[in-house]
Amino acid sequence: MLTFDQKLIEKLNDWQPGGWPVGNLIACLIALILCVFLVGIVGIERERRGRSAGLRTHLLVGVGSTIIMIISIYGFPAAFGNRDVARLAAQIITGVGFLGAGAIMHRESGVKGLTTAGTIWVSMAIGIACGSFNFLLAIAGTLLIYVVLTGFRKVETRISRKNPTITLISNEDVPVLETILKVSNEFDCRVHGISTSSLEDGSVEITFQVIFDEGGERLDDYLTELGKETKAKNVHLLSHR
Repeated sequence: MLTFDQKLIEKLNDWQPGGWPVGNLIACLIALILCVFLVGIVGIERERRGRSAGLRTHLLVGVGSTIIMIISIYGFPAAFGNRDVARLAAQIITGVGFLGAGAIMHRESGVKGLTTAGTIWVSMAIGIACGSFNFLLAIAGTLLIYVVLTGFRKVETRISRKNPTITLISNEDVPVLETILKVSNEFDCRVHGISTSSLEDGSVEITFQVIFDEGGERLDDYLTELGKETKAKNVHLLSHR
């Protein structure tokens, strides 16, 4: 059963005025232009957020994926023997996976680039959808991705404020663990997953998760009190963006 967009491509493939495959050329141009438009929506959102991979990076990944898919369909004539049009798509997925991993960085403020790595990967998926002429799927997927990137941000913030992961750096001579438990008890919250590590300057870094029983409305006050009581050099939320 063919979808609407695939039926359109079938008609274009059959359109060969004067024996020239003009319809194929038009189909390829539609795929490339649509990919630029759809992936551009994702890239602009990342560009506005000031992420390391912006509009150009996403466009390169998306358009490149589209071109490779078109090559896998039209670039190997039947005279070459049996061909697997999905083989190149599998290689795209693997290659872009490594590219996305390069966008992920671990810093003191948390793991950065996870969302950007994800948008690079879905840009590849949009490109494959356009290159395989599944236009409706590409459009629907892009709309859903944009909703996730924009509309779900407030939901994510609200959830993370109720169960935040905190990193605190203080001097070794301060009873940090005891103080953390004391402050947490005052704010009616529970502490989970405490991990500690020593730093080169003689400080101690402690990472832990806090669960507020009544929501995270007091999170800012909690962080302020925690920093004051532990004489922390730095206290911040562990995040991934």
